[in-house]
Amino acid sequence: MESKQRCNFGEGARQVSQKSLLYHDLRWCKPEHRDNELFAMLVLEGMQAGVSWDLILNKEDNFRAAFDGFDPHTVATYDAQKVEELMANKGIIRNRAKINAAIINARAFINIQREFGSFDAFIWSFTDGKVIDHRLRDAKDMPAKDALSERVSAELKKRGFKFVGATIIYSYLQGIGVINDHCVYCDFR
Repeated sequence: MESKQRCNFGEGARQVSQKSLLYHDLRWCKPEHRDNELFAMLVLEGMQAGVSWDLILNKEDNFRAAFDGFDPHTVATYDAQKVEELMANKGIIRNRAKINAAIINARAFINIQREFGSFDAFIWSFTDGKVIDHRLRDAKDMPAKDALSERVSAELKKRGFKFVGATIIYSYLQGIGVINDHCVYCDFR
């Protein structure tokens, strides 16, 4: 059986988990247009600040259960009691600021849906619906942020979103496929 080539961002540094491989192969840099999944990725990327993406992937099922499948309309209704319930959930990242940000972001997300018809229409409008392919030769050439992520971050902040700095948003744009940073040799482009 012929082996597939993957981006080299994890080579030599550590053992890459099966969940990370599946995320790389099937989801990362693949265009996403479902609003609930766009919201899910926004929450997960915000939760990832300061921790490894592997940790988030390992807890993703717990997050999805704890946050009602990342339905923004449900998350937007969370109250103090629900926040305390989430803070007690050992299966997720128990960071009050990040949990509160998810609730605030759900409300801002819904406002964008009302204005644009969908969050998908809003987020993809920054690139006129096109994928930005950086055609990287090596993962070390991948930036942490760029002008696009700075522009999107500024617009989200203006609309009341939290945990949406340019670096988080760069990773988010990769995660939802607006940016394709698979290396040119990667078989999963």
